[in-house]
Amino acid sequence: MGFEGDDTQVSTKARFRYNSPLVQVTLIGLVCFCCPGMFNALAGLGGGGQENPTAANNANTALYTTFAIFGILGGGIYNILGPRLTLASGCSTYVLYAGSFLYYNHQQHQAFAIISGAVLGIGSGFLWAGEGAIVISYPPQHRKGTYISLFWSVFNMGGVIGGLIPFILNYNRSEAASVNDGTNIGIMCFMTAGTLLSLSLLPPSKVVRDDGTRCTNIKYSKVSTEAVEIGKLFFNWKMLFIAPAAWASNVVHSLPVQYVDGALFNLRTGGLNNVFYWGGQMVGSVGIDTYWISASRVRGEGFEAAVAWACGCTQSFHYLPS
Repeated sequence: MGFEGDDTQVSTKARFRYNSPLVQVTLIGLVCFCCPGMFNALAGLGGGGQENPTAANNANTALYTTFAIFGILGGGIYNILGPRLTLASGCSTYVLYAGSFLYYNHQQHQAFAIISGAVLGIGSGFLWAGEGAIVISYPPQHRKGTYISLFWSVFNMGGVIGGLIPFILNYNRSEAASVNDGTNIGIMCFMTAGTLLSLSLLPPSKVVRDDGTRCTNIKYSKVSTEAVEIGKLFFNWKMLFIAPAAWASNVVHSLPVQYVDGALFNLRTGGLNNVFYWGGQMVGSVGIDTYWISASRVRGEGFEAAVAWACGCTQSFHYLPS
């Protein structure tokens, strides 16, 4: 994929323009609000909100297996397909995943859920590659942190709203074991809306910053070129150094969220727990943006975060099935 800067000045009179980085980053935030945000809420109930978590655990094993592969390939696929097709195809797999648990509620056959999990892993690689490209490349250099904070806040609002759905719909079910059909259908409606909304995103060549310059012109690549570039990443020491942090940031979705939340909470309290958990991420993202951290504090707080993460994972092992 080739990039060429474009310094052509374009008139920017309107404060909120559809082709501005602010609007486009907000849109990708809303897309992730509807799709992975709602997925996080469903996963945060523990075991996908099912009385028997076996199906959800097996589906998530398939999910993270394919995600590990297509998370690497996603960037190259984005460079070939462009933002709309990449994001729309990725978002549609979230609808399939939520629908598989609606099916499981009635049929108790986990094969569909496992297949849907594997397909979602592929779609997740597409979606997060597209999201990263948009959030990093569209804003001006001095506003990237602010726009990332904006995206993270809008995205995690999906987990907050998604937590309220099972909390409200299952509030009067004192013996609720699995989420009701209304919960799954409501989540599927949000995910479908996110899929349609992804089609409204503009390519980088049509996005104009506030200073009048366009983001970039893109020459979309071909499969052979992207395969070579992806292979080079495994010999890039900077990328390899990021791998432990990337692993740590995602293990929370498959270990503490799936097992700890399912063991400690029922549907009502699990939904309420989602509200505070994902709401805390919103507050944290805003705090990081508004509080300037020096290099020394980055190292210190990074160490503190690593210790806290290790302690949390250690406690999670107590809830793993024997």
